[in-house]
Amino acid sequence: MSMDHSLRRLYEDLRSVAVAVVYPPGEDRDLLVEQLKRIGCRIHLHWPFPECPPAGADVVFFQVSQCGRNSAAWTASEVEATLIALSEYETPTTLKQLLKTNAHGVLTRPFRSAGILSTLVLARSARLFQLRQQNKIDKLESTIKSRRVIEKAIRVLMDHQHLDEREAYEHMRGRATRLRVSVAEVAAMIVDASEAMEKLGLGGARPGPSDTA
Repeated sequence: MSMDHSLRRLYEDLRSVAVAVVYPPGEDRDLLVEQLKRIGCRIHLHWPFPECPPAGADVVFFQVSQCGRNSAAWTASEVEATLIALSEYETPTTLKQLLKTNAHGVLTRPFRSAGILSTLVLARSARLFQLRQQNKIDKLESTIKSRRVIEKAIRVLMDHQHLDEREAYEHMRGRATRLRVSVAEVAAMIVDASEAMEKLGLGGARPGPSDTA
């Protein structure tokens, strides 16, 4: 049976992945490294445990029992790479440290070659899903912020230029077209100008529409 297209792409992707392994030398690390080499990953070994996660890695396998030394630097929210924790014991302390890292995957000793590929694939998938969700959140927050600025600018124009809500928005849209910027950027200019005038004690002036022509 031939390998389907999606599976082929998966293996091609893994062969281009840079993997950092933060784990002490020994049989466990040798087994992990051997399997990662079979998959085709580019591997970089790190020990002693570094203060910060290795730069330039797409995936970081790290010993979770040591991350408590500097746990703030070893969390999924602070690291661009996919994080896969290597746990020696399932003690309450280790589990607590594991939760702090928000790792995308975990392997528990004794490591077995059969579970490394599936853990790597699922962890990478979880990381990509996390990035997509964060991008959606960022766009939503940006949209909400822009709408608030536009609404504030509309109120400024209604108060100081004697425009109704529709006219105020059309005024900003016209300026945005002329300046080749977004309506939100024009709104921010209006709000900033209004706040500057108020700081200078000139906020009470109410010029007519002709004054802005």
